[in-house]
Amino acid sequence: MHPVLHALSIAGSMTWEITWALILGFALSAVVQAVVRTSTVVGLLGDDRPRTLTLAAALGAASSSCSYAAVALARSLFRKGAHFTAAMAFEIASTNLVVELGVILALLMGWQFTLAEFTGGPVMIVVLAVLFRLFLTGRLLRPARAQAERGLAGSMEGHAAMDMSVRREGSFARRLFSAEGWTATSHVFVMEWAAILRDLVIGLLIAGAIAAWVPDSFWRAFFFDGHPLAAKLWGPLIGPLVAIASFVCSIGNVPLAVVLWKGGISFGGVVAFLFADLLILPILHIYRKYYGTRMALFLLVTFYAAVVVAGYAVECVFGGLGLIPRQADATIPMAGVSWNYTTWLNIAFLALAAALVHRFVRTGGRAMLGMMGGAPADGPGTRPAAGAAGRDGTGRDGTGHGPN
Repeated sequence: MHPVLHALSIAGSMTWEITWALILGFALSAVVQAVVRTSTVVGLLGDDRPRTLTLAAALGAASSSCSYAAVALARSLFRKGAHFTAAMAFEIASTNLVVELGVILALLMGWQFTLAEFTGGPVMIVVLAVLFRLFLTGRLLRPARAQAERGLAGSMEGHAAMDMSVRREGSFARRLFSAEGWTATSHVFVMEWAAILRDLVIGLLIAGAIAAWVPDSFWRAFFFDGHPLAAKLWGPLIGPLVAIASFVCSIGNVPLAVVLWKGGISFGGVVAFLFADLLILPILHIYRKYYGTRMALFLLVTFYAAVVVAGYAVECVFGGLGLIPRQADATIPMAGVSWNYTTWLNIAFLALAAALVHRFVRTGGRAMLGMMGGAPADGPGTRPAAGAAGRDGTGRDGTGHGPN
């Protein structure tokens, strides 16, 4: 059992290191989603102009970090009238440009990886937009829209269909600090955790197992460590393929990225690996259900090309500026719990999480968890019914308003 315990120990140390950052990121995301309505987002994403794609990326960065939920929400935006390219830009940003991902990358790998993520993400969106302009024809898009309109449920379709934002009018601060705002924030916070938790746990366990059981010599040979040019050329090409085969997406990829970086993959390869969270096999299957087989294959090819280009761009730019950290300095967290700043931050943010979960339970939020696997009973794109949301002591339902 010693190898198993060693793997679990590494996974546990990684978990403890990133807990406060995850809570902070999800809390900030919940605040934004609690006061910004989905209908507002759709109205801003009606074309594929550079300004619109920039706005789509900004809105995506403020939303869900769960890849499954992001894919479902992008389909929902597309069905409601958003331009397909803008919906895909929103999807990319909502998994690769979120605050919690940047903080966790900085904690586990260094600030250079955070900067690379926020540099390569826009590059990927630009490349994808160009490829869509060149190759996405009406002949391909029309069947995809017809398939999307069928409303086949994916693993997070119900979650994407819920608009839990505050309905009351007023300034951002007034809506946020109202009783409805506190309730809506708690609902988004818990639902986002429910969406990401499975992949996060799987990612940590896989990373712990690989770190404990796979010798560094294997990774050094696999990534051509010791052959600088070959490693730089190979990394962005193989990184996405490793991600596709790993079945782990979004933030769950970060612990494994630490292991790959320590094992010898190039800097651009790590970035490409992280960007490929939207190409894992389960999500490709969801693309097929959402948009049809031809569009799923089109997304596979274009996303892969955009990921590779972004990886090479980051490698060249950061290498030229001397910003790539030394792999010899890479370490995998194994210290466990000790009385340092991480412990104090974890205590503070766990207290915040407990308060939000208490509010979620008190206002009837548990009934919403059953809607995550499929479209809500009221139909796609609707808000949870008042009976499901409960009462928050204000005489309203749990989100501060009644159903649509």
